[in-house]
Amino acid sequence: MNNNCPQVKVCGLTGVEEAIGCADLGANAIGCVFFPKSPRNLSEIQAKEISMALPSEVKTVGVFVNESFSNIMHKVEFCRLNAVQLHGQESPELVRRLQKENLVVIKALFTEGNPTLDEAEKYEASAFLVECGKGVLPGGNAIEWDWEKVKSFGNKYPLILAGGLAPKNVFNAVSVSMPDAVDVSSGVELGPGQKDLGKVKSFLKAVSICKIEKNFRKIF
Repeated sequence: MNNNCPQVKVCGLTGVEEAIGCADLGANAIGCVFFPKSPRNLSEIQAKEISMALPSEVKTVGVFVNESFSNIMHKVEFCRLNAVQLHGQESPELVRRLQKENLVVIKALFTEGNPTLDEAEKYEASAFLVECGKGVLPGGNAIEWDWEKVKSFGNKYPLILAGGLAPKNVFNAVSVSMPDAVDVSSGVELGPGQKDLGKVKSFLKAVSICKIEKNFRKIF
């Protein structure tokens, strides 16, 4: 990926070969979901294998929902994670504690859920992942939404756009919201946790041709 377009995180990986494939295609970060109710939940061993197989420039992000500091840090150390994504109702204090551990700390906010975009100033996060928050489970739930709503938010804060993104719509989503990074999961899958590398390639290509006059922040 070039420096004149958003970075890309491919989330919900469960296998080493697919994670390496995504990295080889140009993904900047790989997401590992640690949430038992998620169909993409994986074990610590699986996450460690993925993390150890990736090149150093591709970051491994652990995705957590309302986990304690000690549980998160155990997985960070065991699985060799570079970043954490907090996708529940975590406190600003937890974000601050994790920031002190030399991690990239991403806090999820929601346009139609809690915490809302208006609460961003409470958190000292490295970046904010924003999606609509309509689904049954934490995450985008493949729901498309009005991505343009977060354009002004991204002018103020490092922004990762998520929710309903796929090869067919990511060019438009980036054009109207101008995020620093995009996050995709179900939009490039054959099934939960099983990525289609052809779709990943198409997604990355669509992002790479977004020519936008913006100084993109590096998140990963």
